[in-house]
Amino acid sequence: MAFVSFVSLCLYGTVPAVELHQDLRNAVRDLCRAFPDSYWRQLDAARAYPDAFVKALTVAGYLAALIPEEYGGSGLGVIEASIILEEINRSGGNAGACHAQMYTMGTLLRHGSAAQKRAFLPKIATGELRLQAFGVTEPTTGSDTTQLKTTATRHGDTYVVRGQKVWISRAEHSDLLLLVVRTTPVEQVHKRTEGLSILLIDLREAVGHGLTIRPIRTMMNHATTELFFDDLQVPVETLVGEEGKGFRYLLDGLNAERILIAAECVGDGRWFIERATRYANERVVFNRPIGQNQGVQFPIARAHVNVEAADLMRLKAAAMFDRGEPCGSEANMAKLLAADASWEAANVAVQTHGGFGFAEDYDIERKFRETRLYQVAPISTNLILAYVAEHVLGLPRSY
Repeated sequence: MAFVSFVSLCLYGTVPAVELHQDLRNAVRDLCRAFPDSYWRQLDAARAYPDAFVKALTVAGYLAALIPEEYGGSGLGVIEASIILEEINRSGGNAGACHAQMYTMGTLLRHGSAAQKRAFLPKIATGELRLQAFGVTEPTTGSDTTQLKTTATRHGDTYVVRGQKVWISRAEHSDLLLLVVRTTPVEQVHKRTEGLSILLIDLREAVGHGLTIRPIRTMMNHATTELFFDDLQVPVETLVGEEGKGFRYLLDGLNAERILIAAECVGDGRWFIERATRYANERVVFNRPIGQNQGVQFPIARAHVNVEAADLMRLKAAAMFDRGEPCGSEANMAKLLAADASWEAANVAVQTHGGFGFAEDYDIERKFRETRLYQVAPISTNLILAYVAEHVLGLPRSY
């Protein structure tokens, strides 16, 4: 089923949700077939961006799933967006190349001015503009966002930005950047969460005029960079929402991010399990398929069980988000469970394949590296556990 047909059925409610979601899965899989393992393998070897794939997703309307119809998007929910990203990873691709657009545009949608939304959202929906980068993390502050050092000082109708960001993915492949800065010095605020603001930076104008982007080569192909701001001047109109309220805006988008990343991990987990199962059935040693041995089949079965359980938490969190209910705990737990399940499945797939698990042509080692990221980013599993301990169980704050 074409994506536009799926959207129309969703909007008019003529088909049960389960059937609609299956149609969406099938449509995404059909698109992904044009980008087989060899496509991703070649990109990984060259550390290149999957531009053709991202363009295909954009033309099909998938990256505009969460943008309201009035701005040219599909107006779907996080459940549908998560299905799209899951199926990309389950097909052997890497949704990390474009997933940020799904959740970063929510900050603009919920907190941007009417003029900003009219100017940017329709162009993001069509792909004329890419919003793929979010500048938060810094070398000296890490996850302690309230202590970030990048500043934006107002001089008349201009902000002057100074500072540095690190681990900012896709900045070289994005037209727009959502940047978290401190507009009021931390010593002048009553709470450390105050005085932070978000700016929507046009990278096409900023690069070379106060902004330098430096690539960071990592163990996976993730288009990661560090950014250097040296008296970058941007109009005050780039401010999203109210000055000093940026930390609240940041938190507002994290639940969607956690849920969507969990969906990608579920997709990875299912890909690993499918590959391990296939190989265990086909590989014959001592005149029998290795999958006949319980020492091989039990770890695969255990990984499958854990991925399915993580998926249930993902779906629960997504449904709560779409209903407008508080879901911080569920979103965080979904991300932790799914990241753990996909990492377990990755290890099982390598072990099942033996030496071939390390061979590039089997793609296991590529996906192994890609899914390992989610133990660390966008939030480490230990920080999620600290959140659950404090906010769910009522244990003392640990940091």
